[in-house]
Amino acid sequence: MKSILPNQSASHSPVQSAAQLGVLVRSSRLAMGLTQPQLALAAGCGLRFIVELEAGKPTVRFENVMRVLQALGASLHFEAAASSSTKSK
Repeated sequence: MKSILPNQSASHSPVQSAAQLGVLVRSSRLAMGLTQPQLALAAGCGLRFIVELEAGKPTVRFENVMRVLQALGASLHFEAAASSSTKSK
């Protein structure tokens, strides 16, 4: 399963914007040999959603993003930065 993690190798790419997520989704889709309509069908969302996600639209529905990631065999990981009080200890 691919992961989206900060500061990792090529398969673990940091995502700091909707545009970066869109690039990763598109490259993963193409690597799997899927068309946008095929990915939309596999994820249970509309073609327009896939087009907007890959274009980096920042207001896409999170639930559908998770469906797309699952259809691509990817996962989302969250890594919180250490707080300033934790850093000073």
